[in-house]
This record gives sequence, C-alpha cells and structure tokens, in this order.
Amino acid sequence: MRDLLPIIAVIAFFQLAVVQQPIPDLGGLLAGAALVVVGLTLFVRGLEMGLFPIGEAMAHAFARKGSLVWLLAFAFALGFGTTVAEPALIAVTNEAARVAADAKLIGIDEMARNDYALGLRITVALAVGVALVIGVFRILKGWPVQYLILGGYAGVMVMTLFAPSWIIGIAYDSGGVTTSTITVPLVTALGVGLASSIKGRNPLVDGFGLIAFASLTPMIFVMIYGILI
Repeated sequence: MRDLLPIIAVIAFFQLAVVQQPIPDLGGLLAGAALVVVGLTLFVRGLEMGLFPIGEAMAHAFARKGSLVWLLAFAFALGFGTTVAEPALIAVTNEAARVAADAKLIGIDEMARNDYALGLRITVALAVGVALVIGVFRILKGWPVQYLILGGYAGVMVMTLFAPSWIIGIAYDSGGVTTSTITVPLVTALGVGLASSIKGRNPLVDGFGLIAFASLTPMIFVMIYGILI
C-alpha cells in the first residue's frame, strides 16, 4: 500500500485540483486498487518463494555439473521461453501488428496481423536468448559488463541508420518490454546464482547485467527483422 500511495496521490491531485471534477466510478477505482494491492503482494511473495530460489538453484546445479554447452543451452532456453510468454511483449506486438495493418504495411486480415505479431515475438525471444548466452559467457570469463554494453549500443545506433523508420520505434520499445514480470526474476536469479557458484566471481559485480543485455539485443534483432521483411 505504501508503494501504491504515490500513484493514488497523483491521480487524486490532478483529478480534483487540476481537472476539478469528481473521480468517475470511485467505487470501481477503489475495488481495482484493492485488487492491485492483493495481486502485487502475492506476486512479490511468489517471487521470494518460487522464482528466485529455482533460478539460483538451477544456476548452482549447472555450475557444479561443469558442462558449458548445457549451461549455455539452458541460458538460451530460459531467455527464449520467458520472453515469448511476456504479457507486455504480447501486448506491444499485437498493437504493432494492428497499426502496421492500418498503415497498409502488412495485410489487413487477421492472419497477416497474427503472423506479423508472432514474428516480432519470436524475434525478440531469440534476441533475449542470445543475450543470456552472451551474459552467461561474460560471467564465466569475468569480462567487464560496461564494455559489452557500450559496444552493443554502438551496434544499436548503427542499425538505426539502416532500419526502416517504421520499425525503429517498435524496436526500441521491444527492448523495454522484454524485461518484465516473468523474465526479470528468473534472469536475475540465474546471474546471481551463477556468479555465486564460480570461484573468483563476485555476485554483486558479476551477477548483475544480464537484464541490460536482455534489453539491448532485441533492439538490434527487431531492426534486422524490419530490414528483412
């Protein structure tokens, strides 16, 4: 409730002091706010009970197993699987397909829109899978994260020069929506768990940074997708 209080205060202030009208459907708003409180409480509790422990446990298990191939395969599969199921990504790709159809960039029928949206989702999911492979390899080798990030954003800028103008905004937004409710907990747990399991790695220094890769690579991949189609 403390975390939600600023949002409630902003809405109340602008509605009453600026718009100067009663809040519409106050009962529905209060009921919705109560459901949000319950939902967020259960979600955070679920992360603590389930997703963080399983992510760290699997990272420890793969580190002990000592198989680089299986560890990288797991990282790719985790990135792909969590991203393709992201509700925020599904919403953005569906909206992008609708707007593209309205602009006559793709067919206006439902099948064309579904194919376009699915193509975007698969592209972003592949990008996140590749990002986690790079990120895990970075943890194993102890490479500084800042140099890889700088190189990645240089690649984004170069791709922006060649990509069609209508795909650039979608590509940039795709980088943000990939790191949402499903992906972030598991990916964070994977990085911290892996860094904790490897001798000479600091979980605070080496365990974080995977989310940055997961936000970066989709921008490049989606712009390539726009060029190809």
